Amino acid sequence: MPSGRVPQFPLFPLGIVALPHEVVPLHIFEERYKTMMARCIEREEEFGIVWLSDDGLRPIGCAVEVSEVLERMDDGRINLIARGTRPFSILEREERLPYPAGTIEFLADRDEEPDEAAAQVAREVYAELVQSATDRVIDPAELATMGAYAMAATVDFGLDAKQGLLDLRSENARLRLVTRLFRAAMKRLEFVSKAQTRARSNGKVHFT
Repeated sequence: MPSGRVPQFPLFPLGIVALPHEVVPLHIFEERYKTMMARCIEREEEFGIVWLSDDGLRPIGCAVEVSEVLERMDDGRINLIARGTRPFSILEREERLPYPAGTIEFLADRDEEPDEAAAQVAREVYAELVQSATDRVIDPAELATMGAYAMAATVDFGLDAKQGLLDLRSENARLRLVTRLFRAAMKRLEFVSKAQTRARSNGKVHFT
């Protein structure tokens, strides 16, 4: 994988935020993106997903790589699975290619001492959330290898929260943020569970 400053990097503006490690299903139907994907698949190159928010295109996105092509249709449309790899910053847009592109720079975290206490708390709250939501008990060995991105990639947060994680250049800061997000998700789960129990008790239709 190239590092540092990269010109002519394919960009895919979407109404979503992707994170490193996240699995992203995509349906490719516009001609310019068919061209982009054909190139990326043939050359096994990354492309960038960037959130096209109500305020415009965000300057920091997430590179992804195609991990599986699920279906190719006769009209050129493609269903595929992409996986997030690493964050980048858009330095300038480029208009010369038949699809959106730009000069980008891959972003590294700043040097800092790992906050093991923050990591431990984040993993404990994450494991509790996963068990509450899915009944799955995460293997301790797997959990011990997971950073903030890997944990957050499996939880459906709002777009602003995900972009906030992508914008941070500190793993310690990301761990503290995901801990707050996981705790907020736990409270929502508890609220829904209580509401459903109450609904069943009084004959009303429950909601999720």
